[in-house]
Amino acid sequence: MATPMSASRFLQRLKAEGARVVEVGDWKNHNRNHVGPWGSVHGVMIHHTVTKGSAHTVELCRKGYSGLPGPLCHGVITKDGRVHLVGYGRANHAGLGDDDVLRAVIAERALPADNEANTDGNRHFYGFECENLGDGKDPWPSAQLEAIERVSAAVCRHHGWTERSVIGHLEWQPGKVDPRGFTMAWMRGRIRERLR
Repeated sequence: MATPMSASRFLQRLKAEGARVVEVGDWKNHNRNHVGPWGSVHGVMIHHTVTKGSAHTVELCRKGYSGLPGPLCHGVITKDGRVHLVGYGRANHAGLGDDDVLRAVIAERALPADNEANTDGNRHFYGFECENLGDGKDPWPSAQLEAIERVSAAVCRHHGWTERSVIGHLEWQPGKVDPRGFTMAWMRGRIRERLR
């Protein structure tokens, strides 16, 4: 059971890992904590946005949209590799997912297939949205992939987690495909190397 780090510590950890951070508005106090708890935290979840244009993507993830208010993550990783912090605390990114997957993340063992949506992921995961159309064709620039690796490692390093605590939305919630364009097994390999 891990308590979420403070917003200031989160910022410090990201910078210490070499992430290029942009602070957006009052991100440290922008959250959905009034609708439910945030924590204990058990992992990091990676998403793609299905959007184009960095400014638009950051604004959407900060404010949300009709039916899904923001923040939609903690950090938005744009194509240039910058990490835009848009919220901190409970965020509308993970939704309901599989309790068996959560148990596997906590135990840091191989993930089972996600076939249920019965557990509140917004409570238990740090979330990063990555600017990408999600069509399997939109490229993932090396700077963006490196930023995903760095932010994931930063959170894992703080909590003493391994790369097995980093999952994709597609591994959590049935029917989701994100992130599309690279595999989470490949990304976890990169994170593992960084944590050595």
